[in-house]
Amino acid sequence: MTSMPGSAARTDATMPRLPEFVRRFTRAERWVHRSTATLMMICLFTAACLYLPPLAEIVGRRRLVVTVHEWSGIALPLPALAGLASRAFRHDLRRLNRFTSYDGSWLRAALRRRLYQARPAGKFNAGQKLYAAFAAGAVLVMLGTGLLMMFPHLTAVVWRTGATFVHDWLALAVAFAVAGHWWMASHDPEARRGMRTGFVTPAWARLNHPHWDHAKEAADAADAAEVGATPDAGQAASASAPSSGSGGPPRGQGS
Repeated sequence: MTSMPGSAARTDATMPRLPEFVRRFTRAERWVHRSTATLMMICLFTAACLYLPPLAEIVGRRRLVVTVHEWSGIALPLPALAGLASRAFRHDLRRLNRFTSYDGSWLRAALRRRLYQARPAGKFNAGQKLYAAFAAGAVLVMLGTGLLMMFPHLTAVVWRTGATFVHDWLALAVAFAVAGHWWMASHDPEARRGMRTGFVTPAWARLNHPHWDHAKEAADAADAAEVGATPDAGQAASASAPSSGSGGPPRGQGS
């Protein structure tokens, strides 16, 4: 079948272009988020079963619920510790730990509920940075107070009483924070796709995170991968190349 002149140009003009995406999270970062979220939900659910009589009657097996609650709490920091092996995860931790001048503008606009006011943000906005800081601190405090409650014979009564008080009320604050996190995520399907698949659209990135230079980030990641692959490629090339002056196959392998 022959094509008419200009048909290719018309076909290219009429065919819809696939949307382009930019990488927001790597597989390691998504694994850390999902693992931490799973452990956190187990902790919250088992805590509710221990403190709410209706749930305790439905679930039963209190000793098993206590054991699951304790070990899921102990394992809660492990995904983040394992994620430190990822360069992208460490880089995002540095971003979350650094507040910039435009984060104040984002917070003021959010507190005044100005929906249509521009909210400048980098890869993470000020609300996400505050939530990450609260979550990290809460996990450490909950782990410490939980260990004091697990081993009551190691401390005095006053320490156990204080640990129980802090643990219970901080658990309630964490439950409210997680509920708010879910509520915010439910109103942003593009952010959910970024956490689910690792990719978002450039339009969403420009609108919600205008100070995030995702193009430079992708170029830096490509350069790092290329630098990491260069020594291997050079070794392979030197191993496969014949020695100088041989002019033919290695000895013992002539035709």
